[in-house]
Amino acid sequence: MISSILPLLRLVRAGMVMAREGVFGLVVLPELPAGPRFVIGLARLLERRGVEKRAAAARLTIALNRLGPSYIKLGQFLATRPDVVGKEAAKELSELQDNVPAFGQEIAIKTIEEQLGQPVGELFASFGEPIAAASIAQVHKAAVLSKDGEEKPVAVKVLRPGVARRFEKDLQSFYLAARLVEAVDPAARRLRPVAVVDTLAASVKLEMDFRMEAAALSEMAENTKDDEGFEVPAVDWPRTAKAVLTMDWVEGVKLSDVAAIEAAGHDLPELGDRVIQSFLRHAVRDGFFHADMHQGNLFVKDDGTLVAVDFGITGRLSLAERRFLAEILYGFITRNYRRVAEVHFEAGYVPSHQDTDIFAQAIRAIGEPIHGHDASEISMARLLTQLFEVTELFDMHTQTQLIMLQKNMVVVEGVARSLNPHLDMWKTADPVVRGWIERNLGPLGRLQDLGQAAGVLGKMATSLPILAERAGRLSEEMESMVQNGLRFDQSTAEAIGKAEAQHTRSGRVALWVAAAALVAIAARMYI
Repeated sequence: MISSILPLLRLVRAGMVMAREGVFGLVVLPELPAGPRFVIGLARLLERRGVEKRAAAARLTIALNRLGPSYIKLGQFLATRPDVVGKEAAKELSELQDNVPAFGQEIAIKTIEEQLGQPVGELFASFGEPIAAASIAQVHKAAVLSKDGEEKPVAVKVLRPGVARRFEKDLQSFYLAARLVEAVDPAARRLRPVAVVDTLAASVKLEMDFRMEAAALSEMAENTKDDEGFEVPAVDWPRTAKAVLTMDWVEGVKLSDVAAIEAAGHDLPELGDRVIQSFLRHAVRDGFFHADMHQGNLFVKDDGTLVAVDFGITGRLSLAERRFLAEILYGFITRNYRRVAEVHFEAGYVPSHQDTDIFAQAIRAIGEPIHGHDASEISMARLLTQLFEVTELFDMHTQTQLIMLQKNMVVVEGVARSLNPHLDMWKTADPVVRGWIERNLGPLGRLQDLGQAAGVLGKMATSLPILAERAGRLSEEMESMVQNGLRFDQSTAEAIGKAEAQHTRSGRVALWVAAAALVAIAARMYI
């Protein structure tokens, strides 16, 4: 009972904090049914004075920061799900800054020593105060001794103490809220609120295990080792554990500081192109991409190299999904809207009962406005956003991986345009997308498909003797059952008997409880 009440109380407290900070004032009331409109009207009576003067993003930021790390992470996660919270709310949540007070130096040192089993003085030549703090972890600048005895700067990421337990408690409240939404609003079930919380829980669980982030850094380093002008920091594996991540220190300028980048003499338009092409290369070529590629996670070094950090959140696309993305982009470029529509049906993203021609007409309504305009006026991210909006009208099921891709495309395009307002997205993307299409959807790609199919058939052929043997044994056992009947050994018979006896006793108890309840009801009727 207490386990059910506590999440409810925490949920009520969260509602009170959001009401005080004016978050419910951001809801457009005329669009809501009468019941929710009345509840929100009551909640607005709790607003602080003057809160209506704050911007929407400021209200959300203040409320979520007051509620703690779990809610900050929830807000950032929902920013990737405009299909759930709406475009405007997603835009506001994407501005949520994950900046919280740092925890003490002595706590960080204790965590490192517990995780790595050695004193900090033996692990590092020096270990400084925290230079950045977020909801899950904070970063310290330190130094290690190289083989030749020289000090090498490193960044040490330390998990915030107690954050895992806090997330576990708050997730119970999130699940409760999701179940309430599904129970009260049948229309919301299509958005699968409980499944959304499941995805958040899985994402946070991975993000709080720094070994997974280290593995993501390592995989990205392998994928991009031949990519000129892009890199990620190398992992110091001996000084990395579940709650500690040590990696190379990045000496550079954050992409959020455009003035400093320009002052350093970097080519801003070229750097903007590299941001776009790097992301598309990772997503389309490798099927593995940084899913939070904002300005704060990107640096430019003195030699112009682009460096990405913070791989706590990553995205993956299967080969089929990469083909889907490349084909729809190419279809828009060539104005082949029928093919764009067919790709959606072939991928199973749009139900087969929908009309392909009508869907192609809806795609044309998105594609035609981009033709006849200067390429710098056309946003690929906006096109993808409109595409997913249209597919919702045709009962397209939510594809989390594609929504994450679309959200990051919006972020990356924004970063690139901050460096070059006249960015030509299509010209910039063309070498990556067209090159991938020629390799994978052209003659060479068809040959690769045939090779893969032959490999699958080969595996099936080698497995045929084993399958035949198993089928033979199954046939013999079934024939024996037909001839001799189904037999149980002694232990099986005894287990069935015990289960039946227990079931009978449980049935009697249930009957007596029901009878007692009926007697009590009858007694109250006659009193």
